[in-house]
Amino acid sequence: MARAINKGPKPRGGYATVSKEALERKPFTKKTFNKEASSGAATSAVASKAVRKTAAQPNIVLSDEKSTLQVALLRAQKHGISKVDARMLLLHTLGLPTSDQAWLIAHNNDTLKPAQALVYADACARRRTGEPVAYIVGYKEFYGLRLMVDSRVLDPRDDTETLVDWALELFQSDPICALDLGTGSGAIALALQNKRPEWRVYASDASEQALTVARSNALALNLPVQFHQGSWLAAVTGQKFNLIVSNPPYVANDDPHLAALTHEPLQALTSGADGLSDIRQIISNAPAHLHSGGWLLIEHGYDQAMAVRTLLEAHGFSQVQSRRDIAGMERCTGAKL
Repeated sequence: MARAINKGPKPRGGYATVSKEALERKPFTKKTFNKEASSGAATSAVASKAVRKTAAQPNIVLSDEKSTLQVALLRAQKHGISKVDARMLLLHTLGLPTSDQAWLIAHNNDTLKPAQALVYADACARRRTGEPVAYIVGYKEFYGLRLMVDSRVLDPRDDTETLVDWALELFQSDPICALDLGTGSGAIALALQNKRPEWRVYASDASEQALTVARSNALALNLPVQFHQGSWLAAVTGQKFNLIVSNPPYVANDDPHLAALTHEPLQALTSGADGLSDIRQIISNAPAHLHSGGWLLIEHGYDQAMAVRTLLEAHGFSQVQSRRDIAGMERCTGAKL
């Protein structure tokens, strides 16, 4: 699964140093908020690790004084962490779901314990390097599903839900056969299977590591998606589908923003000089794998809709159209065979 590159402000300012007393405080042990998130929770071992990191890396969001949750959030934002990210990381530090924003508002004057502050500081330091929040907390919510994610797969974007919405609109009651190409964490395939249990959903990826993550998510969610390893449609030779969806790599090889995405798998981001190499391959091979009347839906870059529409028309597709994402950009293009 590919993702768009979004510019953001670079962090400014320095960080407060950490006193010896703060570093010697007893580590804090907290309980996990559920089994799925247990591996990413801030246990006492994580707190101890954060202490060691902090001693060697003073430039983190810390203070020698005890602070409230509200003050901790403000410090994080002062040092370049967005409000949304700062809240999610703090909730994770406290062992709460990252979506529980209301809890923070109701408890903004609660005290952040010293060991919690260390764990939170470490999370903020990681975020400042460009590491996605989903990698730090270990999961991402997508279309109502909690998905495990790490550096083997891209962080699923909220805008990709536009692709899922479109697919569900096209086939509301028919028990079809659908394929998700380049599944990554399995986000699109699992969302479709969850909403349409009568469908037969397949998913492929060239990366066996990505498929390991996707299969783990399918198992945790008890969703019977069938996974295949291989490059695009070569993974399903001889099979035909009513629907093919894909969020392939679509970033140009020399895009300057790639320097900010060093934590994510490059092969899932880039696609040739213009970012369209993989999309061309998918469109040219899709007709042989679609039933008559089948649909192909593709996510792409914000400025690639016209080029993708042209490619679809050139390969005999009809009803060529594009859909806009949350930001109003033409993010998905599809057509009927």
